[in-house]
Amino acid sequence: MKRSASAVWKGSLKDGGGALSSPSGVLDDTPYSFKTRFGEGVTGTNPEELIAAAHAGCFTMALSNALSQAGHPPTEIDTTATVQLDQVEGGFSISKVDLVTKATVPGVTADEFASFAKGAKENCPVSKLLKAEITLDAKLAG
Repeated sequence: MKRSASAVWKGSLKDGGGALSSPSGVLDDTPYSFKTRFGEGVTGTNPEELIAAAHAGCFTMALSNALSQAGHPPTEIDTTATVQLDQVEGGFSISKVDLVTKATVPGVTADEFASFAKGAKENCPVSKLLKAEITLDAKLAG
């Protein structure tokens, strides 16, 4: 299986801008720029936001699968991934991703849930891709 997306950029880093697109149409000339990456309150996206979305989605699907395979299909899993971009010698680096998840899972203890969440964090393909430190705060709802 292969997935793709494309980026077009015009102009200099600080004054230019670009657009991201994907064959699915979810990204369709979605704007991104220096301001959407390093500023606040500007319409558009940035690579770190897209990585956060990918990681939150991947982890949540992996957790749902692990719980379901163990006979505990979740009612709901809500995950936020926060990507930290730091300035380092020679440029920038994504140094950390914080995953925070809360789930409603009938019939699972807090310890069992923590074990499933840890496994999902370690084994989702996006986690495996990233060199960054990945933290996890996993709680059962209710």
